[in-house]
Formats: sequence, structure tokens, C-alpha cells
Amino acid sequence: MTALSKNTGFQVELSNRQIIKMAAPISFAILIPQINFVTNNIFLGHYSKQALAIAGLTGVYYLIFSAIGYGLNNGLQALIARRAGENRPEEIGKLFSQAVFIGLSISLLGILITYTITPHLFGYFINDAERLQQAVSFCKIRIWGLPFLFVYQMRNALLVGTNQSKYLVGGALAEAVTNILLDYLLIFGKAGFPEMGLNGAAVSSIIAEITGLLVIYLVIMNKGIGKQLHLFKNFRWDAYNSRLIFAMSAPLVFQHGISIVSWEYFFLLIDAHGEIALGVSNTMRNILGLSGIVTWAFGSTTNAMVSNIIGQGRQDQVWVLIRKMIKLSLGSAIVIAILLNLFPDLLFSLYGQSGEFVAAAVPVVRVMSIAIIIMSFSVVFLNAVTGSGNSRVSLLIELFAIVLYCVYIYLVLDKFFLSITYGWMSEWLYWVCLFLPSFLYMRSGKWKNKVI
Repeated sequence: MTALSKNTGFQVELSNRQIIKMAAPISFAILIPQINFVTNNIFLGHYSKQALAIAGLTGVYYLIFSAIGYGLNNGLQALIARRAGENRPEEIGKLFSQAVFIGLSISLLGILITYTITPHLFGYFINDAERLQQAVSFCKIRIWGLPFLFVYQMRNALLVGTNQSKYLVGGALAEAVTNILLDYLLIFGKAGFPEMGLNGAAVSSIIAEITGLLVIYLVIMNKGIGKQLHLFKNFRWDAYNSRLIFAMSAPLVFQHGISIVSWEYFFLLIDAHGEIALGVSNTMRNILGLSGIVTWAFGSTTNAMVSNIIGQGRQDQVWVLIRKMIKLSLGSAIVIAILLNLFPDLLFSLYGQSGEFVAAAVPVVRVMSIAIIIMSFSVVFLNAVTGSGNSRVSLLIELFAIVLYCVYIYLVLDKFFLSITYGWMSEWLYWVCLFLPSFLYMRSGKWKNKVI
């Protein structure tokens, strides 16, 4: 098999049914990591308030590396979708194998940094000695899941890029079940397992990532996708495709990395506001992650479909696709924002919190609701830029937004030491700063002749 036939289904069509067919499984696949984060924090919230507070710092730290993998995944996804649109399946296999090599190399670097630099870095910001020790201990365990996470993330690029996102579900479900079960057993020490507290959440997450990885690759091989896309036919170093992936993904890796680094900076500034402020912000991070699942699914779908239809030579249809995505993403975000504001107390009760915690958290929910709505169309436009093939432009857009974001949170949370409610308004600034240049770039039409 050297070329995709027109009936393989790897080429997309512009319809709401096609969009939802792609986005729904992606939503589920994005939901699972968020469920894992939320499950960890729900159990830790019932275990101790200190563990919940520390989980905010350590969770964002691991997200920095996860975001690097996500950037690699996004670049790979755009390349795979372009090859699918061009009917070049063997090139998909070559791209995939090179991305695995690159991902494993980056993960090993992440482990080295965590054991050498991170303890000193945390020491500059975390004043409480016990909290510092627990945070460092958690990170040194949790980071060993990174190689499995990176390879696991590649399945997104492969399956979404080839219009087969329905197969994402199996691995994601296996990961969620494993994580929830082991969280309960290892955090609290049930059924004869040792009581590990915060570190139990780290161990359970690693085992869950390994489980999800094994299941999804069994699905890929069982469905014949590996053979059809020549996944392991060229499983060796390929300088040309490695350079291609680096050129496309490096700006995205840096982009997503600095985005989450700014989140870590945010949480380190919040630490000075006390344990309740830190716990509230960690809870808000979980809720924002869950609320943004549908939006990010539409964003990932935008990336793949824009690249695919450009590969088919249908550049004139890109704006048609963007308008469809905006309607679906914005509509879902408005519904989610309304639900969050109707039932905030119910959310916090899941974390075992009440009283002063809820009083501090409810105003943040109001602020975050507006951010969710702005995010719904910003993510679509930013992913359209990525799908068009110009990842350097998306990096510059991200840098612009991050600089303003960091200046804002420094002034509000550190310089003037205002409440965390004002600190969370930084999300408004961030998403507006992503939207405006992304919209202007897509409207300019400069992306139409970009070749990847």
C-alpha cells in the first residue's frame, strides 16, 4: 500500500457531523487526564489541606513537561494531517517513529532537570521547609511517568491526524480506571497497601499512564493501523523527518512550555498568599481544566482539519471551517459557564471544603467563567494558525500574551499584593492577547502558501 485511497476516511469533509465525530473522542481523551488531576486532588483534599495545597505546585510543575509533549504532539499532528490530506501514508509512519525518538530524548532530559535543578528552584519560592520537602519528593517520583506520557501523547497525533479519533477512547478509559483505583488505595493505604499520602498520587498516576499506553497501542495494532500506516517499517533515525518535526514542533514545544511555566510562576506567587489561597487556586485550575475540555477538543480538531483540507488543496474552505468551530465551541462554553455559576458550592463540596475556602473561591469562579468564554474562540483561532503550518507565528503570539500575563500577575499578586480574585483576572488578559493576533494573521491570508 503506497497511497491512500479516497475511501479510507483519512481525508476530512467540512460538516458539523464530521467536526463532532472528530471532537467527541478527543474530548473524552482530554477529559481523562483532567479526571486524573481532579481525582488526585479530591482524594488529597480529604487527606489533608496541606497535601491539596502542595498538589497545586507539583501538579503545575509536571504540566510544564506535559505541555512540552503536547507541543510536540500538536506539531506532529499537523504534519500527519497534512500527509493524510495528500494521500501519503508511508510518510506518516516515518514521522511517527521520529517523534517517538524525540519524545523519549526530551523526557530523559526532564528527569535529569527534576533531580538536579528543581529542588534548588523550589527552594527560592517555597519558604516552609516541610512543604518544600514534600513538593520535591513528589516531583522526583512523578517525573518517571514522563517517557510513558510522551509516547502515549503520540497516539493523539496519529489517530486525530488520520481522522480516527474514535480509537482514543480505549486507552483513556483504562488510564482513568487505573488512576482512580490506585489513588484510593495508595493515598489512604487501603486493602493492605501502604499509606503514601501525596506520593501515592504520584505513583498511581505513573501506573495509570503506563496502562493507557499499553492499551492504546494494542488497539492500534489490533485494528491494523500500524501496518496500514507503516508505523514500524521505518523505525530508525531519519534526519530529514526529524528536522521537519523539529522545525514544526520546536516553536510549539517552547510555546506550550512557557505557557505552563507562567502558570507555575502564578502558583509560586500565590504561595505567599497562604494555604487557603493556594488550595483555592489549585481547585480553580482543576475546574478550568475540566471546563476547557470541549474547547480544547475543538481546538485540536481545528488543527487537524485545517491542515488536512489545506493538504487537499482546499484553502478557500478554511474560514468556513473556522466559523463552524467558533459556533460550536462558543456555544458549549456559554453553557458550561452558566452551570459553574449556578452550582459552585457543589463543586467545592467534592473537595471536602467549606466555610472560608468557599468564600474565597466563589468570586474566582465568576472571574473564571468569563475567561472560559473568551478561551472558547481564542483556542480555535490559535489552533487554526498551527494547522496552517506556521508554528513560529503561534509561538510569537504566545510570547506576546505570556509577557503581558507575567507582568500583570507580578504587579497584582506580588507588588500590590491584591486578592487572588484580581490575580485570576489575568486569564482575561491572556486569552484576549492570544485571540487578537491569531485572528489578524488568519484574516491576512499569509498562511495560504505555507508548505510543510
